[in-house]
Amino acid sequence: MSDQQQPQPRRTIAVLGEMYELGDQSASAHFEVGAMAGEYGIDFVIAVGGEDAKQIALGAANAGVDAAIVADNETATELIKKILQPGDVVLTKGSRGGMRWQIAQALTGQEITGILH
Repeated sequence: MSDQQQPQPRRTIAVLGEMYELGDQSASAHFEVGAMAGEYGIDFVIAVGGEDAKQIALGAANAGVDAAIVADNETATELIKKILQPGDVVLTKGSRGGMRWQIAQALTGQEITGILH
């Protein structure tokens, strides 16, 4: 055996924001998205937002995925920076109004932009 360290297993972290304008289906659709994280092999879900984000996290946890709920992009970014390990992959998704791209911008050192910027 070599003295080289074994590479860390790659984890997938999904940052999922609320989907707007779903009406009466909103809670169940958000729960289902969280549950799909388990189906797709996501290791950790960070749900961003309010009540619907809670449904994402509950769906993920129900599927056996570790999950956290945060209120906003800034808090999500801070959490990711604390848990990120070499080789990890971070996926972000949410409605345009939630501006989840700001998380990717912050993690890659880019200027943080808004919808009109």
